[in-house]
Amino acid sequence: MSGQKKWMPRWFYQLASPRWCYDITGKLLPGFVIAALLLLGVGTVWALLFAPADYQQGNSFRIIYIHVPAAILAQSCYMMMAVAGAIGLIWKMKVADMVAKSCAPIGVSVALLALATGAIWGKPTWGSWWVWDARLTSMLILLFLYLGVIALHSAIENEVTAAQSAAVLSLVGLVNIPIIKYSVEWWNTLHQPATFTLTERPAMPAEMWVPLLVMVIGFYCFFAVSLMLRIRNEILHRERRAGWVRQMIGGE
Repeated sequence: MSGQKKWMPRWFYQLASPRWCYDITGKLLPGFVIAALLLLGVGTVWALLFAPADYQQGNSFRIIYIHVPAAILAQSCYMMMAVAGAIGLIWKMKVADMVAKSCAPIGVSVALLALATGAIWGKPTWGSWWVWDARLTSMLILLFLYLGVIALHSAIENEVTAAQSAAVLSLVGLVNIPIIKYSVEWWNTLHQPATFTLTERPAMPAEMWVPLLVMVIGFYCFFAVSLMLRIRNEILHRERRAGWVRQMIGGE
């Protein structure tokens, strides 16, 4: 344990304190709220009014400005939930368990949004609301994994046992993330390749992908706001008998 403390950063152990986590999220929230509102507002106006129509799909392609950020965020949120669950399992950090639990409802929302907007996009593009495409099927499995985590937290009364069970499910479900990402390369699918990659320039012109990037960052800022609010509520619920919570509530 002493060897671990030498290379672990100080903030890692500070995160183990519910009070410190509550205080730091309170300081970060206003900035992320402003960033989310600005980015999503600018990105939406840019995408709907100023981005050019696609030469093949026309204006129906504009749904990618919601679909792509939601799909990317659904995967990132799951990975964060799994990492937080692993930290809770290994280091027994209550705050990590709270983060993992708070990620699940947000993940369900963005996964549903990704599937719904994908269906709306698929109707004019493929002629069908749903096809058992590898990318669509793996995204549906991601939604079920989120629902499974929520079900475990609801079904198991003991918070520690529920967190451990949900963490194991989250870690097992990580195998689905590379399947989602590489499904269009591994199998012959209807879904188009990834819009953004780290190794190649976007295929679409800048006036189309720049607002999409703005929307992606805006979605992440909105996710940060939603996550911090949920974590703060979870901390107040679990630490309601702690003196600092009683003092804070009494002062209000």
